[in-house]
Amino acid sequence: MFNLALDCKLRACDFIKLKVSDIAHGKNIQSRAMLIQQKTGTSVQFEITKKTRIALQKWISFKSLRSNDYLFGSRVKDDFHLTTRQYARIVKKWIASIGLDVTSYGAQSMRRTKATLIYKKTSLIPH
Repeated sequence: MFNLALDCKLRACDFIKLKVSDIAHGKNIQSRAMLIQQKTGTSVQFEITKKTRIALQKWISFKSLRSNDYLFGSRVKDDFHLTTRQYARIVKKWIASIGLDVTSYGAQSMRRTKATLIYKKTSLIPH
């Protein structure tokens, strides 16, 4: 989940609704995926790194997910996705586990992380 959250740069409301069919064709995880954003209605394309594809393949196999299943299912409701609230709790745990201040970072930070890394690698401004 962590790897995909960094790769896709999606808002939480879009991330939690990802289905297996959004990132895979058959048993193959795609290197790129595209979906329509809920908030803006515009399409967004993102790269799925090799490390993330391997992790997703293991996750899908472990959970015995099918094409139309949500990647990250609800703990309480069958055939429903993880809630934004639960996703926020998971992100908070990640942040706390690496010793960062949970009041300074959150699900929105996950969305911005990859963009920041790309900018640092490609900008002319010294890091």
